[in-house]
Amino acid sequence: MSGEDSDPGSAGDADVDADADADADADGDTGSRNLCVDIINEYRATEGKPPYARWADAEPCSDDEARSDSETGIPHGAFGACGESAQNECPGWPGPVETLLEGCLAGMWAEGPGEPFSEHGHYINMSSTSYTEVACGFHTTAGGGIWALQNFR
Repeated sequence: MSGEDSDPGSAGDADVDADADADADADGDTGSRNLCVDIINEYRATEGKPPYARWADAEPCSDDEARSDSETGIPHGAFGACGESAQNECPGWPGPVETLLEGCLAGMWAEGPGEPFSEHGHYINMSSTSYTEVACGFHTTAGGGIWALQNFR
């Protein structure tokens, strides 16, 4: 469940067999993952909602989903592989990760409350009280585009 994504970038990665740990070091270090969760929780706090916990156990799987989606060029193509209930994705954004997270998450939050889900889904996922955890996954393509996703459960 996501909604429509904006700013899709280049898909594809020349080295599809790249080591997942190297990818995490480049894109999904602890600081980037904490920043991702912190930004989402800052938005939630503006509405008096409790913070999401960082779902660290799902981060390697979330990185794999981001890589898979970058290879197919289909946002949310691997949705569900990590046991998540909802997902937001920032496909192929330029870096650095910090700038990507600020811009993409701001755009998602700006969708605001409302219906239909296709127009407000990212906001709905970020503001939901049905979920308690979020895992942030990252992958950088050979062309430099960063695929970042947030899995909610």
